[in-house]
Amino acid sequence: MVARAMTISHHEEQGGGSCCPNPSPQLRDPAEDLHCITANFHYLQTSGWYWGSISASEAREALLKKPEGTFLIRDSSHPQYMLALSVQTRYGPTSVRIEYSKGSFWLDSISPSLPQLQSFPDVVSLIQHYTGSGHTTQGASSHDIHPDIKSDPSKHVAKDGGVPLKLKHPLHRPDAFPSLQHLTRLIINRHTTDCTDLLPLPKPLLRYLQDYPFLR
Repeated sequence: MVARAMTISHHEEQGGGSCCPNPSPQLRDPAEDLHCITANFHYLQTSGWYWGSISASEAREALLKKPEGTFLIRDSSHPQYMLALSVQTRYGPTSVRIEYSKGSFWLDSISPSLPQLQSFPDVVSLIQHYTGSGHTTQGASSHDIHPDIKSDPSKHVAKDGGVPLKLKHPLHRPDAFPSLQHLTRLIINRHTTDCTDLLPLPKPLLRYLQDYPFLR
């Protein structure tokens, strides 16, 4: 499986705005946001690769010796954001904030080559999209950085100021490695995309599959 490659600006939970345009103000029931965020954290807790309130430096330490493309999700250190994606790049670990607004999540970027990033109803769907999941790349910008340079990724970036990210392998927390049941669920999901409810299984098993309808 070929992972998606995208280029976004390198930043470690510091200032900077999102490249996504702010939507026109609209009335929205707060209960809708509560439901969306609650469901999102349920999925993340189930995934095993949500690391909670670790810092950017702790995420960097966890990823430092892992292969390129290894990633985790954690709580953002920035007070205006809930979550951040930390990922091992060819130059070392980096972190990217995850934006949320009105039921949608997307990766933060100030790269001029990415004026707008695709949004998703939950973070697991976002990750699934950028890891490829059998889909073809759709408009994601990718720029090469010289592979022989090995130092601080913030000092060696692409021409547009970005670091290429390739999401390949989630890094599970040591205390949250997936159960055999969950691993089986992932395999079933990968082979029955969009038709899980048609499987000849007892309703409790179907509900278990539908409780986490993702591939990772």
